[in-house]
Amino acid sequence: MDDVTDVVFRQIIAELARPNVFFTEFVNVEAINSEGRDKQIGRLKFTKDQHPIVAQIWGLKPENFLKTATLVQKLGFDGVDINMGCPEKTVLKSGSGAALINNQDLASEIIRATKEGAPKIPVSVKSRIGVKKIQTEEWFSFLLNQDLAAITVHGRTASEMSKVPCHWDEIAKVVKMRNNLERSLRSLPISEAEIVGPPLVGGRTIIIGNGDVNNYADAIEKSKIYGVDGVMIGRGIFTDPAAFSPSAITLSPEQRLDLLAKHTKLFGKTWGQTKNFAIMKKFFKIYCQGFPGAAELRAKLMETKSEEQVIKTLLFAREQTRTGCS
Repeated sequence: MDDVTDVVFRQIIAELARPNVFFTEFVNVEAINSEGRDKQIGRLKFTKDQHPIVAQIWGLKPENFLKTATLVQKLGFDGVDINMGCPEKTVLKSGSGAALINNQDLASEIIRATKEGAPKIPVSVKSRIGVKKIQTEEWFSFLLNQDLAAITVHGRTASEMSKVPCHWDEIAKVVKMRNNLERSLRSLPISEAEIVGPPLVGGRTIIIGNGDVNNYADAIEKSKIYGVDGVMIGRGIFTDPAAFSPSAITLSPEQRLDLLAKHTKLFGKTWGQTKNFAIMKKFFKIYCQGFPGAAELRAKLMETKSEEQVIKTLLFAREQTRTGCS
């Protein structure tokens, strides 16, 4: 998630309830191979305790995917993920993101270039089930023949954004397609299987489901119902910062405010003046919800302009919470 899953937020989540695998925020391959490199390179920052971690890249030019994948491997990432599902209008207009669903030739070149740039780490793709209409069979049949380590399926079209319930039945359809392809290939001699499909080397393509997943328990339930190998949680973290915990964690108001204070200080220490402090405002709702006075506190925090002002506001709110004042 852009400007959300940076090294700082991942550190907070890792200490609270870490996922099995971390993904970075979007990294544009054109920008990182241009004069704008300095502004993009921070998106590839991670700490030693954040392994395994996958770099999520997007863009248009295969040559820039190759260069970026080479950099990602050199930096020590555990995998590289190509975003072919972003529904943002400017991204679609550029021919990137979900627009690649209707451009299989370019998508194939991009995947090939990324593999060439990072031959020692897994290459995966995250995508949606269509652009304006559901195109599950056509699009994922193509992706399943690209010999990818993993495919993350977001069960909505680009035009649906996140405005409708996720089509988990379509995600299950991709799992069935993968299983059928495997059975078909294994029934052929190896030489013929390699001609008609991806080489049967290194095991199956992992299918990860994404969309409307609230927490760990919800992920386990969906994996059992729909047969996916894994589940990605995105927006669920905005409701519950402990979403990845196998056992339900109920954070007290004091714990939430302490986490926000810690996050704010770490943001300042990590980024200094290199990032606009206003980015922190994206996180206020994550921590300030579910307790009396949370909405009023968020309103006050939205008026702050610095780390010092946030900490001062939180200290006052924490004291009110402790004494039971409103």
